[in-house]
Amino acid sequence: MRQKLREVQIKFMRGLLDLVVLQFLKVEPMHGYQIITNIRRNFGVYFGPGTIYPLLGALEEKGYIRSRWDLENDRPRKVYSLTPEGQGLLNGTEESLNHICRRLNTIGLNRLYADNHNGVLKSRNQYLKDLKKH
Repeated sequence: MRQKLREVQIKFMRGLLDLVVLQFLKVEPMHGYQIITNIRRNFGVYFGPGTIYPLLGALEEKGYIRSRWDLENDRPRKVYSLTPEGQGLLNGTEESLNHICRRLNTIGLNRLYADNHNGVLKSRNQYLKDLKKH
C-alpha cells in the first residue's frame, strides 16, 4: 500500500512540477540545483537535471520566468526568477487548485480509506460495509 501511495505522490508532483518551481521562485530566485534540492527536501521526490532544466527552459520561453548568469561565485550559475506573467499564472492556478480541492472535499473524496488486504482505496461507506461483512 505504501508503494502505491508513493506512486500517486510522484504522479501528482510530476503533474504539478511547473507550479512547484514557480512557487519556489516566488519566494526567491534560485539556480537549477537549488530547485532540485528544494523539491527533494520539501516533497521527498527526486527530479534530476534531465527533468528540471528542460522545464526551466520551457517556463522561460513562455515568459513565466527569466534567467541571468551569476558570475560572482567560483562557478557561473544561471539564476532563475519569477516574472509578473509567472506570478499571474501562479495566482490563477492556485485558485484553480483550491477550487478542485474544495470540490473533492464536497463530494467526499477526502474520506478515502485504504483496504490493507489489497491496497485499494475505498469510500468511507464502502469501507464500513466491507467491515460489517467480516
